[in-house]
Amino acid sequence: MKQNVIHEMSTGELHERLEEERKQLRKLKMNHAVSPLENPMKIKDYRRTVARILTELRKRELEETK
Repeated sequence: MKQNVIHEMSTGELHERLEEERKQLRKLKMNHAVSPLENPMKIKDYRRTVARILTELRKRELEETK
């Protein structure tokens, strides 16, 4: 997911999306532990997406406190 797409989402949508991405990441890691994934780079992509969402949420939190 691109940063500009994340920036346009509302805070509520970001929280929902964060939960979905974390579930997917856990599922991919479990599947990869059992049998190798066809494309293990998906794990990296999901991890980065989670980080981007968390960064955007933290940025909004800091803007509110100003």
